[in-house]
Amino acid sequence: MTENPFLTPSELPYQLPPFEAIEAEHYLPAFEAGMAEQLEAVAAIATDPEAPTFANTVVALERTGLGTLQRVTIAFYNKNSSDTDDELQAIETEISPKLAAHSDKIHLNAALFARLDDLWNRRAELGLDEQDERLLERYHTEFVRGGAALDDAGKERLSRINTELAELSAKFNQGILGDINAAAVHVTDREELEGLSEDQIAAAAAAADRDLEGWLITQSNFSVHPYLADLKHRPLRERLYKATIARGGGNAETLLAMVRLRAEKARMLGHEHHAAYIAADQTAGNAQIIAERLAGLAAASVRNARREAAELQEVIDAEGGDFTLAAWDWSYYAGKVRQAKYGFDAEALRPYLELDRVLVDGVFYAAEKEFGLTFAERPDLVGYHPEARVWEVFDNGEPLGLFVGDFFTRDSKKGGAWMNPLVVQSDLTGDRPVVVNNLNIVAPAEGQPALITVDNATTLFHEFGHALHGLLSACRYPKTSMTSTPRDFVEYPSQVNEMWRQWPEVVANYARHHRTGEAAPAELLDQWEASGQFGEGFASTEYLAAAILDQAWHRLTPEEVPGGGEDPAKAVEDFERAALEAAGIGLEEIAPRYRSGYFAHIFAGGYSAGYYSYIWSEILDADTVEWFKEHGGLTRENGDHFREFLLSKGGSIDPMESYRRFRGRDAEIEPLLERRGLK
Repeated sequence: MTENPFLTPSELPYQLPPFEAIEAEHYLPAFEAGMAEQLEAVAAIATDPEAPTFANTVVALERTGLGTLQRVTIAFYNKNSSDTDDELQAIETEISPKLAAHSDKIHLNAALFARLDDLWNRRAELGLDEQDERLLERYHTEFVRGGAALDDAGKERLSRINTELAELSAKFNQGILGDINAAAVHVTDREELEGLSEDQIAAAAAAADRDLEGWLITQSNFSVHPYLADLKHRPLRERLYKATIARGGGNAETLLAMVRLRAEKARMLGHEHHAAYIAADQTAGNAQIIAERLAGLAAASVRNARREAAELQEVIDAEGGDFTLAAWDWSYYAGKVRQAKYGFDAEALRPYLELDRVLVDGVFYAAEKEFGLTFAERPDLVGYHPEARVWEVFDNGEPLGLFVGDFFTRDSKKGGAWMNPLVVQSDLTGDRPVVVNNLNIVAPAEGQPALITVDNATTLFHEFGHALHGLLSACRYPKTSMTSTPRDFVEYPSQVNEMWRQWPEVVANYARHHRTGEAAPAELLDQWEASGQFGEGFASTEYLAAAILDQAWHRLTPEEVPGGGEDPAKAVEDFERAALEAAGIGLEEIAPRYRSGYFAHIFAGGYSAGYYSYIWSEILDADTVEWFKEHGGLTRENGDHFREFLLSKGGSIDPMESYRRFRGRDAEIEPLLERRGLK
């Protein structure tokens, strides 16, 4: 134990976890030691003979768990998401329910809650500033929502539910990863790959190292595989699409159990269903408001999608196709219509989108112009995987923190893209931020440039928006710093940062040919921008279908959850179909962005009944983009204003109050409707 690297703070710059020294055998002992340390500290607070004060109760509680437990938890879950193996998954299976039980021991501690409740009731007389009062409010709310006010029998049942949900979530997560790898499509005839670029074909050949000859198309996390836009061979498109959406059948029993337990928990805590329980602690505040907003947007979105489908069918008919548009045809023919309408061929832009150039001369460049940040790569600092690269970040020349970028897909990484902290910024502890961005870009063949798609570029800017929210945090307390905001607010800063990917000054700086360095032709960039709203019916519909599906699952009472019977996969499929049809968004040609069995956001992440957050945050995002345009765009003055009143605040004050201080008013929805063609 004395050699366990988690037991003492890291001596690396900014306390970057010492990944070179961390072995799998260190995790479980560190978790056990950290939980014991925290429970001992919590017991001392709960039994303190002194009357409760903000310092001896709230701040003291905030300090518990910031040592060993925080270090091992952050490092383990980052590693397990980004570079897992059987040993790490076994640790996850063992530790997840233990962590849930540990959390319950704190939240269900009656003596501790009595002290918090006393302070909450006397908060007006405590002389607290904004950040102090916000911390007290978060703890009090967290304890109430965690069951602190239940009787002993209720607490015992709730603790069992939380433990079981943690076990099921880990099981679901591992099932997704297995499905992604197993659903790769094996191709033996090169002619079937017609339409893919040479780089894509080389990547497929490199992926076929599992004792296979030929090519292997590895899966993405979404229902629509990106290669469907390029493949000319219709039977292969169909095979790839069906392999993609068939994933997750093995997770059906797990997700049904999770939905049932979440519904029971919500009822115990005084809510009609899980969606109501979640909404009560979000900026939306009410599940019915969310449902009505989604329904209104869905109706307009489906109208747009049907118009787009008719356009695609016209192209099929004009080419002499004797078939009706199917889900596996949409991306391919959408590309043809986009090119015919706007002259834009996304593949023509790929040679001008080399990953490092987009990152350094695009993402980092915009951050320097907006906030005065600069980045120096630190090859001397080791990440958790050889592909995880580390940059030191400077704020107007002064050290600020570290940024870790891990961009390529691999079998050991879960799908999707995300940001998470490795070290949490806090004035209380003096810790400065260390954040990581994960993407799943298909790695190039050895010796080839990493040319990325337009969508990859958007994701790069998006995830770095989360990173900026973490790096620019200037908060007193860890609990409310960085991206610790409601789910329906946290996507907002990242969506705003997408604006710069096509900002003329920025795109001119990064969109350069990977061999010659020549700037992308102005005509091509103009076509890209002009085609921006094209396909919005499809994009909005597939997203809204997923958000509505999430709400449908989580608006069920325990009695309404399908039993599954002998075929839980069929029960899930039937529910999914009925829910989408009832919402008027059950289009055969457009699957939800995630189907239930591989919907990691809501069954293995923190977005249960919260996937609506992206569109909710986009209301703020679209309104903010209008503000930037009205005030001169990419300037330090605008960036400093956005940073001072919003990004630096994290969750240390009410996030909607942060927005009002930044914008001068509440957000308006008109810019969003205009952007998505939904007016």
